Amino acid sequence: MASEAPATNNDTETASEPDTTDTETSDDAASPAEVPTCETLIGQAVVDDFLSVGWSVKTETFYLGNIEIAEGIQCIWADYESQANDQPQIFGWAPIDSDGAADAQRALVAEGWVQEDAAEGVYITENPDTAFARDENGYGVTYLFIDGEVLQADTKQGLLLIDWPAS
Repeated sequence: MASEAPATNNDTETASEPDTTDTETSDDAASPAEVPTCETLIGQAVVDDFLSVGWSVKTETFYLGNIEIAEGIQCIWADYESQANDQPQIFGWAPIDSDGAADAQRALVAEGWVQEDAAEGVYITENPDTAFARDENGYGVTYLFIDGEVLQADTKQGLLLIDWPAS
């Protein structure tokens, strides 16, 4: 069954009205006005490539392991018209404060995920022995925790395709 790409979210407030919502409860999470869509999370050239080969996108709720982050987005790009749809591309983004990030990292590592600290942030990746799909370096589904947000891709290399915020 084919899925239409979601409409781009244009529900942003005008610049003359400052956003004062909930600034005390989130210490470093991105604001709701800064939420990507499946078409803006990755670069336009990647979106164009997917569309040119007949792929479409399904938008789902972002999950960090078993934790739902309703403000986030998970995008699954694939050929939903084909019978052989075994190589989707998954990209995700969600706002997360530092306490939530630390809790999520601990929970994933306790479940057998592998943590790697790097200059750009903290990577948490599937155990390579149990990953369904892996990149050329053996990484499966991987999260990258950076200040105020977490990124997700079906492989660590896939994180390189995320262009959010757009450069």
